[in-house]
Amino acid sequence: MSVFIKNIDAQYILDSRGYPTIEATAYLSNGFFAKASVPSGASTGEREALELRDIESKQWNHKGVAKAIDNIHHKINPLLKGASPYNIEKIDTLLIEGDGTTNKSQYGANAILATSLAVLHAAAKSNNKQLFEYLLKNKNYIMPIPMMNILNGGSHANNNVDIQEFMIMPHNFTSYSDALRAGVEVFHKLKEILVNKNYNTAVGDEGGFAPSLRENEEALELILEAIVKSGYNSDSDISLALDVAASELYSEKEKKYNLSSENKKMTQNELIEYYKILISKYPIISIEDGLDQNDWEGWSNLTTTLGNKVQIVGDDLTTTNTSLLQKAINNKSINAILIKLNQIGTFSETMQAIYLAKKNNLGIIISHRSGETEDTTIADLAVATSCGQIKTGAPSRTDRTAKYNRLLRIEKYLKNNTAYATKDYLGCEEKRKKY
Repeated sequence: MSVFIKNIDAQYILDSRGYPTIEATAYLSNGFFAKASVPSGASTGEREALELRDIESKQWNHKGVAKAIDNIHHKINPLLKGASPYNIEKIDTLLIEGDGTTNKSQYGANAILATSLAVLHAAAKSNNKQLFEYLLKNKNYIMPIPMMNILNGGSHANNNVDIQEFMIMPHNFTSYSDALRAGVEVFHKLKEILVNKNYNTAVGDEGGFAPSLRENEEALELILEAIVKSGYNSDSDISLALDVAASELYSEKEKKYNLSSENKKMTQNELIEYYKILISKYPIISIEDGLDQNDWEGWSNLTTTLGNKVQIVGDDLTTTNTSLLQKAINNKSINAILIKLNQIGTFSETMQAIYLAKKNNLGIIISHRSGETEDTTIADLAVATSCGQIKTGAPSRTDRTAKYNRLLRIEKYLKNNTAYATKDYLGCEEKRKKY
């Protein structure tokens, strides 16, 4: 007898910032069931799929999800009952067509994605497979390089640092577990250094330290010191990466980027020149959201100028959307893309973006959001797609370490049937590996 979806249930749970989000459970006719929960972003691109919130209600400070949960119970559940869980493309098509809007605002992208992922997990369990195996059966999987956000600024922290994320990428290691250990050692060494300098060691949304510093470069200097004092070589062992979140710094009226900690307002060209100076001084190999999400001409200029040596990553620019990604490819605006499931709202559309990026030889980074849950889908997705890079915060806070721990378990499960990614998986031309 064929297996079908028997019921979709949902409830709210708290995300890592203490706001409600959706956890959906898919029940199958053969008795198997699985749960999935969805995250929420802080610096969100204006073209992202719509996260449905109860903005008219004072409860939860206007951030409730009762309406989205009600949509799962009364609209999505009747729509999917009786459908096969094994064809996720068909499930997602039903959800997209049932919603009927371009940005999933009818059901809510949060309701749709929670359902999509719950069905996917249930199908994997029903087949007695780990999720990454169910997604893609390989002989040898690639374990991703962790991009560990160990110092937070911007909208992820209550401090004076402009750049949103300062990350380390431990790449010169023989295994994921060794690389993770090195990153954790640097993280704790950074805390020791901050304490010795009388800086605040409170953490930001993604688990990284959030001290107020003199300027952005001081953050880079502190991290380099932590790398060296941990016994590693900055550049050959562990490199640096930035998420600037430049759209948060941009003034449409002035046409300039306000770096308040530097007491400077910069034009597009001046900001690109600023990055060029940083790259010449520090072992930076990746820059995400380096310009405003609507500055397409500037992005092409940025990639032409720096893309040979540095991974230029589109996030707010592309929002895991194949139409925007194709535009970025045509304009040569990026050489790498950040993949976020909740930016587009279904698993199938996420995979379409990954396939398009691979087809065009871009670097691919599977990413979390700043408001996270214990859900570990992105860890399995990173391994299944062999993308070689994962961005899931600092090695602190359970919502972040859940993903790192899932990868440790996958690596142990695979034993010798896996390899650790190298810098060849980055998007910059000097380092790029062909898929």
